[in-house]
Amino acid sequence: QVQLVESGGGLVQAGGSLRLSCAASGRTFRRESMAWFRQAPGKDREFVGRMGWSGVATYNTDSVKGRFTISRDYAKGTVYLQMNSLEPEDSAVYYCAAAYNSYTNKYQYWGQGTQVTVSS
Repeated sequence: QVQLVESGGGLVQAGGSLRLSCAASGRTFRRESMAWFRQAPGKDREFVGRMGWSGVATYNTDSVKGRFTISRDYAKGTVYLQMNSLEPEDSAVYYCAAAYNSYTNKYQYWGQGTQVTVSS
């Protein structure tokens, strides 16, 4: 059974940093994309960024603004999201996802999410 488990969320003051982790079990997704999304109350889920098998990351630059960095440990099947200069607008539940399906344009696997709250 494949599972994604996020960790590292919490409460932080504006300007602070957090590092989220997403650990996969049952599969490493070594040759597949892993991504981060977030969803704030009352808002649609938003793409944050992704990293494919090649190690190249792409970001939602409008929301991330160069403050977030994605990295992966391909051997462990783990993806990280380093978040710096956090703003209250970054408060959301952060989800990791894996195995993008180009036919459905959806990620096949999702974690349960981890809450990030940024206080002003």
